[in-house]
Amino acid sequence: MLLKQDLNMADREKPSARLQLSQEWLGAADCRAELLQHLKEQVPQIFCLKKELSPPEEEELMQRRLLHPLECFLFGEDPQEGRQKLQQGSASSQLCGRVFKEGETVYSCRDCAIDPTCVLCMDCFQDSVHKNHRYKMHASSGGGFCDCGDVEAWKVGPCCSKHDPGAAAAMDEAVLEPELHERAEKLFRVLLRYVTDFLVWEESFELTAELQPRLKDNAYYCVLYNDEHHSYDHVIYTLQRSVNCDQAEAQTHTTLIDKEGRRAVKRATLRTCQQAKDLIRSNSEHISLQPLRVEILHATVMAHQTFALRLGSWFQKIIGYSVGFRQAFCQVALEPNADRDRPCLISRLMLHDARMYKGARKIVHELIFGSMLMDSDFKRLFAIEFTRHYKQLQKDFISDDHERSISITALSVQIFTVPTLARQLIEECNVIKVIVDTVLELLREHLDESNRFFFLGYNSDKFSRIQVIFHDLRYILISKPCVWTEELREQFLEGFKIFLGFLKCMQGMEEVKRQLGQHIAVEPEWEAGFTLQIQLRHILAMFQDWCSSDDKIMLQAFKECHSVLIECNNQPFHKEATDFYMCKHILRARPYKVSQEPVSIHLPISRLLAGLYVLLWKTGVIEHLDNPECYDFIQLAEHPLRCVVLAAQVTAEMWRRNGLSLVSQVYYYQDVKCRDEMYDKDIIMLQIAASKMDPNHFLMLILLRFELFEYFNGNSVSKDQDELTQWNRLTEEMLFLLIAIFGERYVPGISHVTKEDVTMREVIHLLCIEPMAHSTLVKSLPENENHETGLEAVIAKVATFRKPGVSGHGLYEVKKERLMGFNPFFYHYSRSQRSKAEESQKKRRAQESNDKALRPPMPPAFSPSFSRIVQLLCCDVFIHILRRILQRAAEDRSTHWTEAMIQRALHLIGQALVEEKTQLECGSVEDVTFDFSLKARAVGSEHGKSLFLLLSKIKALPSLEAQKDLVKWLLQMFEIVKCIREKSSPTVSVSMDTTKPEENSQDKEKAERKRKAEAAKLHRQKIMAQMSAMQKNFIESNKMLYDNMPETGTQEEPVTSTESSAMEQRELCITFGPLRGPTPAEREVLTCILCQEEQEVLPLAPAMVLTACVQRSTVLTQCRGRIPANRADGTGIYPLFMPPDLAVGTHTGSCGHVMHATCWQKYFEAVQNTTRNRLHAELIVDLENGEYLCPLCKSLCNTVIPLIPLEPLTFNYENAEIIGQHLTLPRWIQVLAARIKGLKSIMQDNDVQMDGGSGSSGTTGLFGDGQPDFRSILAYGVQESRKFSDGIAEMLVVCATTVHRVGLKTAPNELCPRVPLMAWNTCAFTVQAIENILQEEDKPLFGSLQNRQIAGLKAIVQFAASQRLKSSQGVIQRHFADMMGVLLPVLSRKNTPSVLDVDFFHLLVGLVLSIPSLYQEEGIDLQPSAVSSAFNNMYIFHLVTMAHILQVLLTSTDFPAAGDGEETEEARLAAELYTTVLQHTGRLVPDLSGGSVAQRVKAGIEPFLRSAALFFNCLTGVHPPEELFSAPVSSPGQMEALCSYLALPFNVFQLFQDYRDAVFPMLQRWCGSPSINKALQGKTQTIRYPRRRNRLIDLPEDYSALLNKASHFQCPKSTVDERKHPTLCLVCGAMLCSQSSCCLSQLDGEDVGACTAHAATCGAGVGMFLRIRECEIVLMASKTRGSTYPAPYLDDYGETDPHLGRGNPLHLCPERYRKLNQLWQQHCILEEIARSLEVVNVMFAFEWQLV
Repeated sequence: MLLKQDLNMADREKPSARLQLSQEWLGAADCRAELLQHLKEQVPQIFCLKKELSPPEEEELMQRRLLHPLECFLFGEDPQEGRQKLQQGSASSQLCGRVFKEGETVYSCRDCAIDPTCVLCMDCFQDSVHKNHRYKMHASSGGGFCDCGDVEAWKVGPCCSKHDPGAAAAMDEAVLEPELHERAEKLFRVLLRYVTDFLVWEESFELTAELQPRLKDNAYYCVLYNDEHHSYDHVIYTLQRSVNCDQAEAQTHTTLIDKEGRRAVKRATLRTCQQAKDLIRSNSEHISLQPLRVEILHATVMAHQTFALRLGSWFQKIIGYSVGFRQAFCQVALEPNADRDRPCLISRLMLHDARMYKGARKIVHELIFGSMLMDSDFKRLFAIEFTRHYKQLQKDFISDDHERSISITALSVQIFTVPTLARQLIEECNVIKVIVDTVLELLREHLDESNRFFFLGYNSDKFSRIQVIFHDLRYILISKPCVWTEELREQFLEGFKIFLGFLKCMQGMEEVKRQLGQHIAVEPEWEAGFTLQIQLRHILAMFQDWCSSDDKIMLQAFKECHSVLIECNNQPFHKEATDFYMCKHILRARPYKVSQEPVSIHLPISRLLAGLYVLLWKTGVIEHLDNPECYDFIQLAEHPLRCVVLAAQVTAEMWRRNGLSLVSQVYYYQDVKCRDEMYDKDIIMLQIAASKMDPNHFLMLILLRFELFEYFNGNSVSKDQDELTQWNRLTEEMLFLLIAIFGERYVPGISHVTKEDVTMREVIHLLCIEPMAHSTLVKSLPENENHETGLEAVIAKVATFRKPGVSGHGLYEVKKERLMGFNPFFYHYSRSQRSKAEESQKKRRAQESNDKALRPPMPPAFSPSFSRIVQLLCCDVFIHILRRILQRAAEDRSTHWTEAMIQRALHLIGQALVEEKTQLECGSVEDVTFDFSLKARAVGSEHGKSLFLLLSKIKALPSLEAQKDLVKWLLQMFEIVKCIREKSSPTVSVSMDTTKPEENSQDKEKAERKRKAEAAKLHRQKIMAQMSAMQKNFIESNKMLYDNMPETGTQEEPVTSTESSAMEQRELCITFGPLRGPTPAEREVLTCILCQEEQEVLPLAPAMVLTACVQRSTVLTQCRGRIPANRADGTGIYPLFMPPDLAVGTHTGSCGHVMHATCWQKYFEAVQNTTRNRLHAELIVDLENGEYLCPLCKSLCNTVIPLIPLEPLTFNYENAEIIGQHLTLPRWIQVLAARIKGLKSIMQDNDVQMDGGSGSSGTTGLFGDGQPDFRSILAYGVQESRKFSDGIAEMLVVCATTVHRVGLKTAPNELCPRVPLMAWNTCAFTVQAIENILQEEDKPLFGSLQNRQIAGLKAIVQFAASQRLKSSQGVIQRHFADMMGVLLPVLSRKNTPSVLDVDFFHLLVGLVLSIPSLYQEEGIDLQPSAVSSAFNNMYIFHLVTMAHILQVLLTSTDFPAAGDGEETEEARLAAELYTTVLQHTGRLVPDLSGGSVAQRVKAGIEPFLRSAALFFNCLTGVHPPEELFSAPVSSPGQMEALCSYLALPFNVFQLFQDYRDAVFPMLQRWCGSPSINKALQGKTQTIRYPRRRNRLIDLPEDYSALLNKASHFQCPKSTVDERKHPTLCLVCGAMLCSQSSCCLSQLDGEDVGACTAHAATCGAGVGMFLRIRECEIVLMASKTRGSTYPAPYLDDYGETDPHLGRGNPLHLCPERYRKLNQLWQQHCILEEIARSLEVVNVMFAFEWQLV
């Protein structure tokens, strides 16, 4: 029987059998039952088996047994043939529909998008017209999809080139055949219901009879679900305790639970699974109050659930084949259920969304995206379903603990933002009412007995989820309708009324009462109320915008709003109305004191009414309003006035005892985030009241509410200083309010201004504070519903842009002609901003020699409906208020007035005079009713003095000196206005005679002062010019005092030198050889930066040291990414020989600061003691490796270099000439070989153990038998070795040990024979690095280095030269012999490298610095004399140069084209040499001119010569030729100057002729090396010269190109689509996956991220990376240290954009990238990291090793 079943199964798995099976299903009476029967049999045999299949096996079985038969059923034939037929008759979709992953970059066009939610994916954006528009880019939070092809999303360019509109027609025609459509519907109906049943499955459900297995095994799964309450560690701990798994397994479970949403953690019997469930719940409850969610599911159920998920992906694939399939799927998903109480299938999935796990949600959402949202008709039907269940979906989301990005509610943005769909939903479902009702129901628990919100003790997490619902309301209102239907009007007004009901719950909420006596005990809750206000800001503006688009709506909305406000304002006053008298005017009002009664800052309905009223006038609809004059404006303005007074009293510090919560509320009330719909609307409401009320009554009401009525009526007298201060502060705030009510007219509707004018004024006032960056301006301006500020449209009109430098950002500066509009009392200024702006503008006016008077600007005229406001400034009460204030100042009663009060009063007078002057100029005197100047000149009844007289009096007050200019201008304005009224010229004497003489005398005094000031200024300029000339002369004469280098004055000749001595000096600019120049004697006195004591640098004096940092470097490498491993036994050629690829070198840099060695040691000990106690100090300095920060500049250092002075030297030319005749190169080689041979025999006799591998030295002479004597070398001149103090000797060891430890990454060992080698290597590498920088920047070889570079370089060279004195002479001699073996075959050994395998500059340095050791005699410390050294250095250099020329010739293939003209001697010798080399290497002689060879060789050796010149200059102190000081390295004549300085013939090939007899035999031996033959045959890689100059990789100019590259980046180690952090190595261009577990690797036994691992191989631990999606540079220096750095990309406003927060287009800034390149080339990355970490206070250590 079993055999037969297997046979049947095998038959059924054949393609023909699967097709036959599908035909059977199709012909069956109950097709659904047959399909389910097949699933019942097959699914449990594939998924969730006891022995699980591998994913590929599982996938293959599923395809063969399940999906292929289903597709056969669908197509009715072979699926492949069916798909081909479909493809012939259909086209690609017009809609893109790409679903975004978290972190993916998306683009929005600011010019063309209907709203900011309309976005494009990277590929569509690159192929669209929007690429050349103003766009924004940001990282998606996941879940949205690309709107390319959606014509409703874009004003222009809805499609990219790929999603052609022409596809739409083809798509419409692609209708399925009836039979295929019928089969699709049948299949989709069965499978979608199957998927739905299992995705909404609950633990208590039972399988239906159709799927119930015949035999139910006792096999169950314990399934653990993800939640947001428990951390990773909590879940790992719980699993280890509950299901007996190890930590690795628990971590795997936890990671997959977090990613997929659930995971089966145990398969067992029901009882065992139940025990595991109980354990998991109890263990997790111990950690968190809430247990983990665990379910027990039967293995069959788990199998069906697994397949249901796979079917979701299969559906996506199938509906992607054809529009017909998609439509069939949508019909099935949305068709009503037979049982009317049950929703359709898609609604069932939506309603269970919050209970589904993450993986299931993701499949469902993607299915909705790919089906219903891709078709406009089904999108509408889906939107109706979504709206119908909206309230329940939001309730589920509130109780869910998952992020919104994986909630079904996140789909609202795809529905509600479609303009036509939004209007249909308003008409058919009243979606506004649905949304607002949902919010009200969710917030109902926070209503108090007065039906107002009270948020004490609210749940912040729940509240933040409720806030998201307001986004949906904003989406619905984002596009106002152009055409209104009756149905739309009716439904919108219905929704508006519900919205007013919501605002009614906010009106007057969270009232505060002034605390007296004791400070408030508990700060009241206020954040929730303001969070609501911020969410409503745009919604309120959009409702007003919708209302203004239709006259009927406008009227009805205003009436509704007014009636609701009247209901709210029915809060009774505690006292009856009373009459108040002032200046013969009577105001009947109810007493109310803000300082004693409850008051609320939340008045949304009052403010909405103010906005609607302005719109009524602006649109002209006010004419249709019934009885507009019947509105009680005192009542309407009451609450906004209380709110303004509350803010004033808080500013006056009357509410100090109410704590910081109230201060914070007032701050936000006036802040840019809220002021549009709070403070600004309150001012508008007061302006409305002022335009409708009697001006005297209005001002009396203001005084009453400010509690200043009695004070200004003269009935309040107090001697209490605090009370007087409060009155003064309140008076200041009251006057400021009057300034705002009268002067703030920049509101469309209140005056004839546009939104652009409003923005322009805001920008002008912001820039009057200080020049600002674009981002600062944007933050300071209010945004509209599309997150636009309107800044770009106006900024060019009001400001000029100042481009940024290498650091900082671009700044906008206000244009001078725009300063006329500056208002020092601009109502959007904060207190500090007002002070800064005033100071800034006064300073500017003083610089321009103007007076300091900040005059009121000319405001635009009020619109007719608000024109009565101007009467405020000429009414009796206003004049009375001003007279009272100025009277107190004139009496100089300091406690009764303040300067700020007077300044505001003067500003109001100025506003009144400007208004009167404007009215008089625009109309006839008889028609102008504004008569402020006349009333101001009138004598007051109380004190007998007019305002005009009081002004004249306070002008002379010393305490008001700062306001003198303003007072003077006001008096002039009085005269001008008077003249206009009398129609006379202002120059005629028409003012009070008593003031005229005073003014004339004052003018004369001012003119005299100005004349004296000008004379003093000229005198100062003359003196300064004289001093400047004297200073310049002094600097020229005393250059030594102005040089900060330790080696002061080494490069300058004394200014007293005569012309002849200068000539002599120039002739002797040769660094070695018989014509070596002298080393000038210089006295070097330096100051210790720690103790500030001066000391001369002497060999036997206490040591002085330079701070220094030693680091491994790959800046010069020619084999990026290949760092050779250090061999512990030292058998590799490095460090004895540096390979020519410079794979990794040791760089030593210094900041140039000098200390005593003893001071440094004390400082270092103190640093060690204090730093150990500092938080995360190990991130900045590594104490164990001797790191510290320079005491002065905070540069990172890890050693010190002792300062060793140069020995002054006067060269003996006669002696040199005699020796030169005897000591030829062949003789020198013989003498050298004899000495080395003799030293070796002595060592062997004495059994001196030498370091390194043993090999017999070749002693057969190259030059015959006439070998010189062992001590012949001494005959050419010796002298006693230099002696150093103990301090210098100790510091030499300290520095050498550090270089050895860092360079070789080994333990410190000062006795290691490789210590001197590393000292020479770091000297050579540092010189090469500096030469590389100078070449890169095309600077002169000498004279362009920074002082710190010169000081450090000289110190390093002298330190390296002194190493032979601290090391074993035998070791040094052995090193010299081994190195010399490369050049002299007589000394070569078995493992001596060929001329192609060494870097000759490193070899040169090693040979020059080690040759003095040959002069050492037993018991006597000797060194070569100056003449001997000159010859030694010359011959070594010449030999090395010739070997290097050979190296260049052997590796060159790309010779330049030959120039025309006769062949020179140089060309002839070059050709001859090349021919000889080719013959020695057995190659054919090519047809190549000598000129090409010469040109190629000179180019190849030039870097070597420049490095040698730097090295010998620091070693000998011989002054180089002037050409090397001033001319850039690339200028003509540099080669000749170098040859002159280095004792080379200008024709370098002449060397081979001069030394022909000695060199040509060696040439043959050099060329005969086996390694050279391998290299020439291409078996080994060779380095070409000049070496490639490394620089950071080229970056694209447009940042979107990088984002595009990142979007296509696939992590090589991961296939999942989780968020990645693509990171670009700027050194080599590799793209890495940083901060991701998939790319962790092991480094030194520790897990490290991709960047850390890459930096170890690419940069010897140092790296520079660009995190593309974050748009920031990451600098790394080790596994534990790193820092961020601004990216070199700037937007059009000269600003960087870390994390793409602003999203503006970014472009490469070459200057900033050049600076980054310099940072890398100059080895300053460690320094930059240390400085940034020192500045930033790190609270939590960042794990840089995981980057």
